[in-house]
Amino acid sequence: MSVETQTLERAYDAFLATAERVVAERDVSRPGDDGGWSAEQVLAHVALVDAATLEAAARIAAGGRAVYDNRVSLDASTIGATIAAAGGAAGLIERIRSQGAALGLLVGSVLSDPELARKVPALLVSGDDVVLDATLTLEEIVGGLAADHLPRHGEQLEAAGA
Repeated sequence: MSVETQTLERAYDAFLATAERVVAERDVSRPGDDGGWSAEQVLAHVALVDAATLEAAARIAAGGRAVYDNRVSLDASTIGATIAAAGGAAGLIERIRSQGAALGLLVGSVLSDPELARKVPALLVSGDDVVLDATLTLEEIVGGLAADHLPRHGEQLEAAGA
């Protein structure tokens, strides 16, 4: 068992290509026509989820216990602070690129199969809805980024500020 790092890399490459195009073409601070997040807010959310995933992977690599909870990545003030800390959309893109590379390195070269199979209590929320409250392996969490999270937010970027 191991995370398919090429799948993870392809997901990041596709997301980042979309992000770069959207940032070049649009007002990234403008909310979506549906009242949803702006492109900058989507990027900050993705950066925060990446950071939470890296935190879980690093805790496991350090022999500790990990917990995965995405609620902070939905908090408006945290999203705003993340945008400011990164210096805007371009900085967020670079943060996501670096975090994706670090995650790929951890899961592809550092963590062993037993570490990737480690069970992690996970709470995933979307809006006010609990999407998942279960125990996942680290591999399932990382796999979910590649298979669902990055593609879904790539689509959201397409709609933001259009």
